[in-house]
Amino acid sequence: MTLTPGITPAVFPPDLPPLLLVVIDTEEEFDWSAPFNRDSRAVECIGEQHHAQEVMEAHGITPTYVIDYPVASTPSSYQIFRDWRAAGRCIVGAHLHPWVNPPDEEEVCTYHSYPGNLPADLELGKLRVLTETIERNVGARPTVYKAGRYGLGPHTARALDALGYEFDLSVVPATDFGEDGGPNYRGYPHDPYWFGPDGGLFEVPLTRGFPGVLNGLGEPVYRLANAPALRRLRMPGILARLGLVERIALTPEGITLEENKRLVRHLVAKGRRIFTYAYHSSSLLPGGSPFVKNRDDRARFVDAMDGFFHFFRNEMGGRGTTPQEIRALARKPS
Repeated sequence: MTLTPGITPAVFPPDLPPLLLVVIDTEEEFDWSAPFNRDSRAVECIGEQHHAQEVMEAHGITPTYVIDYPVASTPSSYQIFRDWRAAGRCIVGAHLHPWVNPPDEEEVCTYHSYPGNLPADLELGKLRVLTETIERNVGARPTVYKAGRYGLGPHTARALDALGYEFDLSVVPATDFGEDGGPNYRGYPHDPYWFGPDGGLFEVPLTRGFPGVLNGLGEPVYRLANAPALRRLRMPGILARLGLVERIALTPEGITLEENKRLVRHLVAKGRRIFTYAYHSSSLLPGGSPFVKNRDDRARFVDAMDGFFHFFRNEMGGRGTTPQEIRALARKPS
């Protein structure tokens, strides 16, 4: 599925320093290699979020936790975010995992794991239940949305608009999830923009980039290298090792601190000023994700976050931000 929304690019002040939005996909733990399962609802990882929260606060960062239904409906987890939000320590948004979010009407499968693939009325119904659950249990109606599995669809913008959302954080530029039925974000802007039925929704995409000698052609070269025949020959890895082009996501999950630094230096030099740093709540629980298998892994994971935030502030002259501030700084082209 390829999405083609009408968009209006955001324009920012020319002297804007680099701004870092930190977004946590805040969700239940599950086996990433297993089929989707309605019974996978444990939220033990939420009690571990303080490890990163304390680091972010030390760097002046107010993170955005987009929480899903198991988190929003479990007292031991939602109370944490109710307290943090009330104290101004975080922003709380919504994150829709359809397979664990009522109403339970669809077949549980990979295709339906992308919420935008659901029938319009069911996507709206699930999002309404999630929105009202967060409002009731966390204490404020969410206005920030990030689709589970980055799965926007043709009806999502209208659903968001109907429920009073103002922000979306789902778009992964230069990425195609079409192999298993997800959206194709190739060609989408890397910088924030307005979209939606009346142009009132504000998108802040995830940060991806293509450092290397061929960075001017990074996206098309990387796309060519990922053609099935060349991917079998491990061409993307060869290009990265040769320093020609590599695709780097801004995340501590599977990406080294040095890679994150290299990406940001590259993008700042090209004029980028808005960055999204994202990870999953389960990566704070040893064994909760493929990226953190034990306590030593978690210590390294949190240390890498601390190192990146220090780099962003001190070497790049940047600071933390929120979706609300980004939108307030933006204007539409004249």
